[in-house]
Amino acid sequence: MLPMDPQETDPTYPATVLSAVEWSSKVIFQVSDVDVDSPNAKLREYSKAMLMRDVTWAEHLQINGSIMVRLRGPENNNLAEIIKSRTKGNWFINVPITNPELASFEHRKDATESEIEEAQQVDPWSWWNELRFATKHNARAKVVVELSDSDRPSRECVRRWLGEPIEAIIIPSSLFVLNRSNYYVLQKEWQTIVGHFISVRANIIISAKTNDKAISQYAEYAKKLISDHGDTHTLNSYENMLEIPLQPLFDNLDGDTYEIFETDPVKYKLYQEAVQQVLLDRVSEAEAKRKLTVVMVLGGGRGPLARAVLNAAEITKRKVRVYIIEKNPNAIRTLSNVVKTLWSKKDVHIFSKDMRDFSPPELADVLVSELLGSFGDNELSPECLDGALKLLKPDGVSIPCKSTSYINPIMSAVLHNNVSQLTLTVQAFHYGYVVLLKNIYHIDEPQALFEFTHPNRAAVIDNTRHKKVSFTAQMDCVLHGIGGYFDTVLYKDIILSINPLTHTQGMFSWFPMFFPTHPLTIKAGDTISIKFWRRVDAEKVWYEWQVCEPKESELHNPDGVGYNMRL
Repeated sequence: MLPMDPQETDPTYPATVLSAVEWSSKVIFQVSDVDVDSPNAKLREYSKAMLMRDVTWAEHLQINGSIMVRLRGPENNNLAEIIKSRTKGNWFINVPITNPELASFEHRKDATESEIEEAQQVDPWSWWNELRFATKHNARAKVVVELSDSDRPSRECVRRWLGEPIEAIIIPSSLFVLNRSNYYVLQKEWQTIVGHFISVRANIIISAKTNDKAISQYAEYAKKLISDHGDTHTLNSYENMLEIPLQPLFDNLDGDTYEIFETDPVKYKLYQEAVQQVLLDRVSEAEAKRKLTVVMVLGGGRGPLARAVLNAAEITKRKVRVYIIEKNPNAIRTLSNVVKTLWSKKDVHIFSKDMRDFSPPELADVLVSELLGSFGDNELSPECLDGALKLLKPDGVSIPCKSTSYINPIMSAVLHNNVSQLTLTVQAFHYGYVVLLKNIYHIDEPQALFEFTHPNRAAVIDNTRHKKVSFTAQMDCVLHGIGGYFDTVLYKDIILSINPLTHTQGMFSWFPMFFPTHPLTIKAGDTISIKFWRRVDAEKVWYEWQVCEPKESELHNPDGVGYNMRL
């Protein structure tokens, strides 16, 4: 589309062929395939001139458009300088998913095994990674991964790319094959690979000759793949969005937050099952009509836990007296209305109190709470339930009875960029965030970190914790931070989990946590060791974290300078 002579000023097409809106919304400018980092000085300067001519023309046509440039190898320092010098639009970095040189061996009879093996060791992801660091993690540089019919990438290779700022994938027409219905499709292995990219919202670009008569079929098939693999749900808007964790002990939650929690289709069903099992275990069939079980709901909100308790009592035909302790006066108004209109004939009592200061008319057989937070203890369930221990009979039980936090190292350029954008206003790398993880690569599987049991009847209660956990990288990658998760045992074998390995299906009340670190390139086989602390003083609880292998890095959030939970 563009003239080959860098000095030529008469373009092959005028700006008026499209409107300004169409240029910005419908066109990606693929610049001339030149090498601005060529070792040949004359070719390098010529390439720079051509690239700058293309970029200047693209910026003239688009207010905030997109320029796509192909990576040709590992040396891209000059390209990085050009990207850093431009302030308009996005740069789409076209990276082959496997070494393009492998395709040439299909036509070479003189290629030796050592040459082929050497070419297979070349990882184009490293080209992108070098460019990423050279541009100082410029958020306007995004990735367009180009598939190839010469070599199919491994599953781990694809998973790693999902942790990058993927804008699109390029599917060459040579990947399409005719099925029995004489319709162009992708083989199942390629369908799976493409499906992974679609799941992180990657766009699809089909590379074909202009006279290819099957282009419309390719496009229709791509739409079907997007429909089949697109991850559509009501929480799309929360993907990769950093949120400061709630502090319901210190702050009063708003109605919108309560409403989101109350619509979880799974959590309260499992709470109800746990209460049912407790009632059946504590009250025999013979005692059912005369024995009363006192249940205290700690942090009752607008009533979903109390509803689960009452449903459990009705199903098991056991007698219960329910005390709802809630400190939020706004939630108390709704609770009072619910008791008056729906539970007026039930043995239900509301107390507008902090559970730690509550003096009960009688002790409880069962404490029920959901003070867990995304990291299990980050809403101060240990401190709250320890303070509420005085409300419980000596043989009483707590639902939940145990919570365990988990961590793992993750790569996510998108989350890193989001954290970096906050550094102008807060000490962003000293905060932990709640986030619906989307564009991430799990460098290794999560491992258990801290555990808390309830009721805690230890003579001396200490809720501080410290642990060092080690992981192993499967591929070359970049460590951007630490993923945080939890699971909790409500009662016996009834468990809630947001651990990716055991996630409770359909539950969305808790998103994972993300603890950022500064980017660190990791090699396959490297040991990644992370130290994590839970610290407590008279006013607050906070976490500190530090990567200590393969390279010791900064201690994050010392003394709770950023993220902390107020007591």
